Amino acid sequence: MGKLWQGFASGKVCEIADDFNSSIKFDKRLFKQDITGSIAHAKMLAHRCIISEKDAAAIVDGLTGILEDILSGTLKIDESAEDIHTFIEETLTARVGDAGKKLHTARSRNDQVALDLRMYLKEETENILGKIKALVKSVTDKAEEYKDAVCSGYTHLQRAQPITFGHQLMAYAFMLLRDCERFTDCYKRINVSPIGCCALAGTTYNTDREYEAKELGFDGIALNSIDGVSDRDFVAEFISCAALLQMHLSRFAEEILLWTSWEFKFVELSDAFTTGSSIMPQKKNSDMAELVRGKTGRVYGDLTGILTVLKGLPLAYNKDMQEDKELVFDAADTVKACLDVFAPMVAEMKANRENMKTAAAKGFINATDLADYLTKKGEPFRSAYKICGEIVGYCIKQGKTLETLSLEEYKKFSDLFGKDVYGEIDIKNCVNKRISAGGTAVSSVEKQIEYVRKRFA
Repeated sequence: MGKLWQGFASGKVCEIADDFNSSIKFDKRLFKQDITGSIAHAKMLAHRCIISEKDAAAIVDGLTGILEDILSGTLKIDESAEDIHTFIEETLTARVGDAGKKLHTARSRNDQVALDLRMYLKEETENILGKIKALVKSVTDKAEEYKDAVCSGYTHLQRAQPITFGHQLMAYAFMLLRDCERFTDCYKRINVSPIGCCALAGTTYNTDREYEAKELGFDGIALNSIDGVSDRDFVAEFISCAALLQMHLSRFAEEILLWTSWEFKFVELSDAFTTGSSIMPQKKNSDMAELVRGKTGRVYGDLTGILTVLKGLPLAYNKDMQEDKELVFDAADTVKACLDVFAPMVAEMKANRENMKTAAAKGFINATDLADYLTKKGEPFRSAYKICGEIVGYCIKQGKTLETLSLEEYKKFSDLFGKDVYGEIDIKNCVNKRISAGGTAVSSVEKQIEYVRKRFA
């Protein structure tokens, strides 16, 4: 194929340089957006009488045929073309003749590629939002199932205070809710049409950019033509949203890996989401969770990559921007793959209530409640804290827990202790007393589940 820019320049480029310059191996996935955008552009040109209705009809029919043929596999994309724009325009001209040569009137590849990328990211954002919502459903359903399952909450990876497993799961639901909010907000800045900005300075033709933007479902147009072709903030923002989402998935994956270990045994994953060992027959590896954790690094790399590409670019368009596509494609593909596996993995996850409860009973996680008990009896909190610390130390030496300590032993540390102390430090009571908004009481977890479900309705 020839070069769209052949004229003043001969178009004869060293084969190595030509291959280095070519982007069709990765931008070919934008064929649908490129054709859809070109159809809208042809309609706008006819609408403004820049080309005839007859030529516009030929262009639209030709492009529609090309799209159908690519989708059906009848037409193979020629990777010897410089980019997807070249391939489609050359194929169109071969099919409809001179009318095809008029399509590129009042536009440049600079605004054309920006348009294609924005259309692609609009679609990908909607896809990702749908997948996040599917995961949130899995998480909230599982949280409801285990809203009263007592376990230990951790800080510094040390047992800290009693919570419910449902409460722990809902923490991830709220992280994912924020991810949805971020992607939704990002969509607003993606949904701006750059077409008509041309190379950088606009055009002398009397175009109707608003007409074309409306045809393609955009909320508005880029109001500065230089910014319109050079802006890739929306790409960096999209990958940033993806990186934050992956960070949340990675944290969740890490906890699943801990929970499924023999040391914890709080959770068991379905065989459908684990693998075995080639040499150790007893192994059941949580490989899907590990891969999600590992793939998070790829998305972080994509974000660092795009920010580095953009950091020193002068206005307006520069060939460096060709590097944006592989980065954003990889980020989108990785996030979708992780979400696709995560939602059913959580849905089929089973928690071991007894193991969680047993672990909670051994960790002195009701020590704060013991201190609160003394405080309510009139002991200053700092003094109560010290007394309870001494009691925990005593229990460890004696091989006892706060629940098995006798009242006589308690009274050695403070006369304020009475029989009612055992009700105050009962693990289930400790959980259900935490009725503050957002707390771990079953009633609070139920409210959290209801809130999240309403937001996603």
